[in-house]
Amino acid sequence: MKAVNEVSLSIDQGEIVSLIGPNGAGKTTVMNLISGYYPTDTGRMTFDGLNITGLKPHKVCRMGISRTFQIPRPFPDLTALSNVGVGVLCGKHRPHMSFGDGLLDASHYLEFVGLFGKRNTLAHDLTLYELRVLELARALATTPKLIMIDEVMAGLNPGEARRAIKLVNRIVEEYKVTIFWIEHVMQVIMEATERVVVLHYGEVIATGPPKEVVQDPKIIEAYLGEAIA
Repeated sequence: MKAVNEVSLSIDQGEIVSLIGPNGAGKTTVMNLISGYYPTDTGRMTFDGLNITGLKPHKVCRMGISRTFQIPRPFPDLTALSNVGVGVLCGKHRPHMSFGDGLLDASHYLEFVGLFGKRNTLAHDLTLYELRVLELARALATTPKLIMIDEVMAGLNPGEARRAIKLVNRIVEEYKVTIFWIEHVMQVIMEATERVVVLHYGEVIATGPPKEVVQDPKIIEAYLGEAIA
C-alpha cells in the first residue's frame, strides 16, 4: 500500500490549515515529502510559484518552509540557544551570517517563546514542553513563510497545551506566517484552524471548514469505524 497516493492540496498565504486523519493515514509522510525529508516518486510540488520537487531539506528551508517534528529532534548536546542559532543560520535570509550574530538573533526567538531563561541548558535536559517550544523557536528562526507543525500538543498536559496554542497564535499574529498543522486534538482543530484537509489511507477524502468536515459521515467512519458511524 502506498503511504501517500495522488494527494492534491493547496494552502493560501496567511491560512491556518490542519491536516487530520487516523493514525497511519500518511499525515507526517506528507510533511516529510514537502520538506524534502523523503523523496517523491511522482508528482510536483510548488511553493511561491517555484518548483520545489526533489529539493533537499536545507534548500526547502531556504525557500521559506520550516517544520517541527512529532518527536522533537534537537541537537541534544547543544544548548537551547545554539539549537535555535542553527535555525537562524539555515534561514532564508541569513546564509552568510556568522554564528555569533546567529546566537544574538536566536536569543530573540528564545525570549519570544519563553525559553530565554533556559538558553544555556542542554537540549537533553529540557522537559517535553520545553522541547516542543524549542522546535517552534527553531522553525521560526529560519524566517519562514510557511511553518508545518506536526502534533505540537502530543504528550502535553492541558495547561501546557493551552500555552502551546497561545504561542502558535502569537506566531501567526506577529510574524504573519502560514501554518500547516497536523493535530489530533479536535478542540484545537475547531478553534485554531480555518480549513481542514482529511487524509485516509494516504488519500485526501475531504476538505473544508472544520465544523462542516467533522460532521461528514465519511470522516466519522474513518476515525471511529463503520459500525459506530
